[in-house]
Amino acid sequence: MKNKTKINKKSWQKYISMIAFVFLGGLMGYVTVGYADSFGHTSPFVGLFLWLMMFVAFFVHIIVHEAGHLVFGLLSGYRFSSFRIFNFMWVKENEKTVFKRLKIAGMAGQCLMSPPDMVNGSFPVVLFNLGGVIMNIALSLVCLVLFFVLKDWAYASLALLAFVCIGFVTALMNGVPLNTGDVNNDGYNAVSLSGNTQAMRSFWVQLKVTEMLTKGVRVKDMPAEWFEVPDDEVMKNGMAAVMGVFAANRLMDEQKFEEADRLMSHILEIDSGITPLHRNLTLCDRAYVEMVGENRKEVLDELLTKELWNFIKKMKKFPSVLRTEYVYSLLVLKDVNKAQKIKKLFEKIALTYPYPQDIQSERELMEIAEKKAV
Repeated sequence: MKNKTKINKKSWQKYISMIAFVFLGGLMGYVTVGYADSFGHTSPFVGLFLWLMMFVAFFVHIIVHEAGHLVFGLLSGYRFSSFRIFNFMWVKENEKTVFKRLKIAGMAGQCLMSPPDMVNGSFPVVLFNLGGVIMNIALSLVCLVLFFVLKDWAYASLALLAFVCIGFVTALMNGVPLNTGDVNNDGYNAVSLSGNTQAMRSFWVQLKVTEMLTKGVRVKDMPAEWFEVPDDEVMKNGMAAVMGVFAANRLMDEQKFEEADRLMSHILEIDSGITPLHRNLTLCDRAYVEMVGENRKEVLDELLTKELWNFIKKMKKFPSVLRTEYVYSLLVLKDVNKAQKIKKLFEKIALTYPYPQDIQSERELMEIAEKKAV
């Protein structure tokens, strides 16, 4: 019954996404035909121009969205940690802002900030989480006003219309609580935090962990009380479920593999709010533990499904994923040449990865596999 409820919720959420994009596609077709005479060109030319403007609008709205998190975070007492658009990232490191590279599947951008201190188990979260949506709507409204002002200017009005449509769709897809992708959206996070003190603490810890990472502190050296595993019932909340994943990450960094595997296995089996991104990263870690341990083919076949390999392909430049793929090539395929190519890519990515202490941890895990391969 629980699984059926989850499926129904997912289906409802997918309908929201489908309706938004069907509406956008229909509007594009209608506008293309309607503007053809104004341009003095054929509909294909107008359609091409509209597609170009929508691409530009999409890029601009991503920047505006993340800037919204930054602005409303600062207004709420947060401090800047990092700002990422696609795989371009700016990180506060030793009181300086430095450029790094990081790509996460399913996330076009991300603004992370250091949270203010908790007071009576709470701190401001709504404006920070919904700041991006607010900024998308604000820009769309400004463009809508300009659209009517410049309606006789075909090129300008069509470009502005593209910004309006993309802005409202972006706000809808981020503001309506959805968890259909690899990560939960802003609206879902805001709802998860509402009136839930344990989820609130989990969110605070997540931001503090990121802050400590930017300061060069490894997960295993952070306060142990941050990584207490919530009860199964609590982890049904998506925000709280992350703490179980973080606790497993800490055990991996401490190289307590048996304990980490038990926890990861439990997290993956229970009915929790864990996101597909964290689920797949956890599966990668479980596969690593198995490979440097008993290395049983039947267990690896169960873990390394087609779905997980597709995820590994999407996240092919993420350190822990590369580490798992490297160890698979080394210990399972026993293909030293392929393993070396993966390691070479790993070292290339390490040069611009925002958290060097994570790279250090991953290198140690790779060295364990290398000793086993001898």
